[in-house]
Amino acid sequence: MTTRATDSDPDANLLLSRQLCFALHSTTLALGRVYARVLAPLGLTYTQYLAMLVLWETDTVPVKRLGARLMLDSGTLTPLLKRMETAGLVARRRDPEDERRVLVTLTQAGAALKEQARDVPLQIAGACRASGLDLRALKTDLEALRSALGGTSAPPQ
Repeated sequence: MTTRATDSDPDANLLLSRQLCFALHSTTLALGRVYARVLAPLGLTYTQYLAMLVLWETDTVPVKRLGARLMLDSGTLTPLLKRMETAGLVARRRDPEDERRVLVTLTQAGAALKEQARDVPLQIAGACRASGLDLRALKTDLEALRSALGGTSAPPQ
């Protein structure tokens, strides 16, 4: 039996179709499928791609800073970096100035992958363009929402 909720219905706010969290979640899943298709020729997962973006900016980064930039904990980041190291994209080593810190550095293969990835943002934008949304404004709005919810306004540099 299906019932139609109205604004006077006390259960109306419990409908899945009214949930902001589900709209964000399902959109993230859909965007993830697009990224998976676009990144497959590069041999990268979405999370690996994010890590590579940081490394292409900085070449070498402490693991802790990489985790902060990506908003990932070490339990997620460590296996990710191990897979990337096995694939020959990054190298991990102890910081000679502070043995407690582990540094992640691009390998030659990881640096070379940047050239192949240059059109990824354009492909993603193309896939999203059909929505008719102003993607820059959407990104700004999502960052403001993340900040308001207690996340950082921007990942640390």
